Formats: sequence, structure tokens, C-alpha cells
Amino acid sequence: MRKVVSNTESHTSTNGFHSIDYIKITILGFGLTALWSSLHSIVLPLRLLDFVPESLKNTYLGYLTFTGLILAMAVQPIAGAISDRSGFSWGRRRPYILAGIILALLFLPGIGFCTSYVTILLIYCLLQISCNTAQGPYQGFIPDLVPDGKKGLASGVKALLELLGGVAVVRLIAYFMGRYSAGEGGFWLWISLGALAIVLLGTMLATILTVKERPGAGGFQLPLLTTLYKSFQIDVKANRDFIWFLGSRMLMGIPGVILQTFALYYLVDVVGIANPAATTADLLIVVGFCLLATVYPAGRLSDRVGRKPILISSGLLGALGIMALFFSRSYMHIMLCGALLGIANGAFLSTSWALATDLVSRGEEARYLGLANLALAGGSALARLIGPVIDFFNGYSPNLGYSVMLLVCFVCFVSGSLLLLKIKRRA
Repeated sequence: MRKVVSNTESHTSTNGFHSIDYIKITILGFGLTALWSSLHSIVLPLRLLDFVPESLKNTYLGYLTFTGLILAMAVQPIAGAISDRSGFSWGRRRPYILAGIILALLFLPGIGFCTSYVTILLIYCLLQISCNTAQGPYQGFIPDLVPDGKKGLASGVKALLELLGGVAVVRLIAYFMGRYSAGEGGFWLWISLGALAIVLLGTMLATILTVKERPGAGGFQLPLLTTLYKSFQIDVKANRDFIWFLGSRMLMGIPGVILQTFALYYLVDVVGIANPAATTADLLIVVGFCLLATVYPAGRLSDRVGRKPILISSGLLGALGIMALFFSRSYMHIMLCGALLGIANGAFLSTSWALATDLVSRGEEARYLGLANLALAGGSALARLIGPVIDFFNGYSPNLGYSVMLLVCFVCFVSGSLLLLKIKRRA
């Protein structure tokens, strides 16, 4: 363990970290976000209509993504913990990134070959396992390599590239999938999957070839079973602030996932949009541009004024955006609400990750950051369970379920902001 700590400390104290290095260590986030934003927002909602009844589409989409994210919650911190204790000659992180992304590229075509709900569920779960095998170790780059005092900036760049991945690629995928309908237009589905594979492969190769890690000590520093056992352990007394942070991160991550997952169905059923794929993409682009405008300055500002004030403000602004969305029934009003939510989530994403890097334990950075993403994945999984709730309440009154959905989003933003007040440590 000591050798890992000393390696990390030597990296964070060096002055040899250049501007381009911020992009090198975060570029994989571009590819991963492009993949999942496109799948969750466009590809899966349309693909599921090939297999499930219209009246239960929210339910089946919710169960599908919930099951996959439960796997993500288990795999990501385990992969991060194993990489923390690995000692390959070319680094602790990159071998797992390479293996995970190659597996994901093998599984991705399965979405096009699926002939039933069960098979698309299986492929989705395999994609979650493989991508999170890469993502857990990848998240260790910032605490491993970024100098102290610059982690807020690095977190902002990370969030910026992730958002660029979602904005730049999802509109292209929406263009392709707008020409796909149940049982028809299979060519456009394959074009969409091919584009996602190219982006994921390119960002993986950029990471593997450009990030320079120091060689590890050689072999695993703890037995594998011990590593797995310790992957989810947290000393609650010593890390009380981290526990409050996990609760807040989970709650504040729920609304964005709910809106991203069920936006297409909401726009069809409530707003009455004729071309839901294109409008969903437009909404995500508006959200994305506002995120892009926010994440970098929010990360920089958090290095100066602290993380909590920005995070609390982002939660309250998000609650305001949800209230406005409840009363919106036109394209333009929907886009304005998206702008508010984009600003709120941009500040949340960059500053939340910066706070996570402040609170992690030395020598176990990837494991603790995996747990931070475990909280976000847990919130994402819970968000997916709103699907059956929507269909249940819609059965009582048309679109009542979507009103319940927005109420849940509002409560999560406010509650997550209040939990941050429990964190006593100052960054």
C-alpha cells in the first residue's frame, strides 16, 4: 500500500503536467458518455417498441436500465479497487481500460441482432459490465496524475468532454434513428451502432496511447478475494463527510437520469411532439450546451470559493427548472427549461466530482471514486424504477404518471442540496 501512495503523491506534486494532459486523461469520458447518452435517450426507447406493448413501454425501459445499472454498481468499484492494487509494467489503469472497451465493442452489435426483450436485456447487462470494467480504473487518472490545487480544473475538463460526447454524438444518432421504426429501417440502426463503436474505439486508443502512467510495483498488492471483500468497505467514522456526500450525489443525480431516459415518451404523450427523436436530441443539445458553458467555470470557481456553495445552488436551480417544466407545453418552453437544467447539472457534475477527489482516502483513490460513481449509479438505477410508476399512475388518469415523475425530480434536487449542509470538511 505504501508504494501506491508514494507513486500517487509523486505524480500530484510534479510540475510536468501540461494543458493537453487534462484532455488525455479524460478523453475516454467523451466516448463512454456518447455511448450511454445515445443508447438511453434514443436507441433503446425506440428499439424496445419492437418487443413491448405501448402501454408498458416506460415499465420495460425502466426494468431494463435498472437491471444493468445494478450490475454497474457492483462492477465499477471492484474494478477500481483491483486496479488500485495492480502493478502492471504499463500502469495500474490502462490494462483494464483496454480489456473493458474491447469487450464492449464485441457486445454492442448484439443490440441490432436482438429478437426479444430478454436478449436485449442480456446484451445491455454485458455492455454495463464491460464498460464499467474500464470506467472504474479510468476514474483513477485525476487523483493519480493531476497536481494538488488543479483537481477542480481537471474535473471541469472531464465533465466538459463527457458533455461534448453526449451533445455531439446524440444528435447524429437521433438523425439516424429518426428514420428507424418498429420492424423497419434496420439499416439506420446499424449505422447508429457503428458510429457509436467508432467513437468508443477512438477514445480508448487515444487513452491507451497517450496517457503515461508510472509502472506499478508488480503483481497484486493484496489477494484478489481480499480486494473484492474490501471494495465496498468504508470506515464510517473516519469518512462521515464522504457518506453524506454519497447520499447527496445519489439524490441529485436522479432527476437528470429520469428526464434523459423518459424524455422521448414524455414529449410524445404530454407535449404531443410529432418527431420525438429529433426533439429529444434538440433538448439534449440545449441541455448540453448549457452544461458546456457551466462545467469549466464551475470547476475553476470551486477551487476558489469551495464546492458546497456551488453544489447547493445547482440543486436549487435544478428544482426551479423542474417547476418550470411542469407548466411547459410548447417546444420553446421545453427548451428554456432544458437550459435551466443544463446549467444546474453542469455545476453539479464538475463540482461534485471535484468534491469527491477532495474526500477520497490516499492510496485508494480509484476505489473511493468508484464508490462515488456507485452512488450516482445507485441513483440512476432508482431513477429507472420511475418507469413502472409512470405507467401505474397513467392508468388512473392520462399523464398523471408524468406529473408524479416531475414531483420526484423536484424532491430529489431539494433533498440532495440539504444533505450537503452536513459536510463539515472544507476543500
